Amino acid sequence: MPDTPAEKNTRPAPTLELLATLYTLDQLKNAVHDMPQIALAGRSNVGKSSLINALARRKKLAKVSSEPGKTRSVNLFEVKPDGFCLTDLPGYGYARRGHEERRSWAELIQNYLEKTPTLRALALLIDCRIPTQESDRVMADFAKSRGLPIIAVLTKADKCTLKERAAQQKAWQKMIGVKPITVSSVTKMGIDELWERLREAGKPEVIEEPEATPENTPDSAE
Repeated sequence: MPDTPAEKNTRPAPTLELLATLYTLDQLKNAVHDMPQIALAGRSNVGKSSLINALARRKKLAKVSSEPGKTRSVNLFEVKPDGFCLTDLPGYGYARRGHEERRSWAELIQNYLEKTPTLRALALLIDCRIPTQESDRVMADFAKSRGLPIIAVLTKADKCTLKERAAQQKAWQKMIGVKPITVSSVTKMGIDELWERLREAGKPEVIEEPEATPENTPDSAE
């Protein structure tokens, strides 16, 4: 059940803390914990590191590079005090990297998405400035085939007009059935709305206790 407005106002602001940086399948396999996870995925140069820093309200938590495809690892960030992880996946779709390197990244991404039992949702980051890309559609289709909820995020929205943002939202909503959030790491547009979506998706599951009946209460024993 979504939090009420009063509950949202009383929650402390979330913070991010780097838990692990994983480069290999063995490291990925051994990084086992029971926290809910939300994956952040997107093409190289989509602004993922800048977005993580904006979410954390810190400038250097995630390293921002001028060279696309620089992130080569799976990075786990714990969201406090909520108790779930944001998982920063390597960017995809950057052809100037070597074939073997790109194959290794793809293997890491696929293994993470297919073999993480606590994965709750995929935050798909899409550059607001460019037309829809086949690699983004493939990632969205993959998530849907796994029954994984998608949180669609249009990044760099400050570089687009209101009309351009609306057109992109409409196009992606038609394709994946989810209206994207428009965000900007520069102006902080949409950051609060994105946090609300992430925190809702990452909430620990509440296990309801069975109601007491005369047959299963201690006082019912003769």
